[in-house]
Amino acid sequence: MLALERHSASAAHWRPEQYDKVFSRLNPRRLALVIEEEGTDGEADVQGFLVARAVEREWELENILVAGRARRRGLGTRLLGEFIDRVRAEGAESLFLEVRESNRPARALYERWAFVESGRRKGYYANPTEDAVAYRLSFV
Repeated sequence: MLALERHSASAAHWRPEQYDKVFSRLNPRRLALVIEEEGTDGEADVQGFLVARAVEREWELENILVAGRARRRGLGTRLLGEFIDRVRAEGAESLFLEVRESNRPARALYERWAFVESGRRKGYYANPTEDAVAYRLSFV
């Protein structure tokens, strides 16, 4: 996951210990979904992943990424759909996320899943400095 994230300009860049916390048994209110495919060497290659955390009855989508070579195959849609199904089944009231204003493919994906723009954060992202667009999906 870390190697895939390092090669993406649009991903949230985390330190290795932040990923370690996602998989810690001490943190049961986190969710990581991973899509793997068998590579030419027979090893599993991570093609995409999603990381989220629960905040009371809401969930925050913290990071979602599909490898460049695997894009345009519906993997982002599969990850997001699985995430929505899981948190809805456990009684979540809503989901929220932030995305770079310039990330049109991601924004289009969220809008297809009925997320609605709920605000903006000026200068939220660095390298380059850019606004974040906040989205929310409510179940109640």
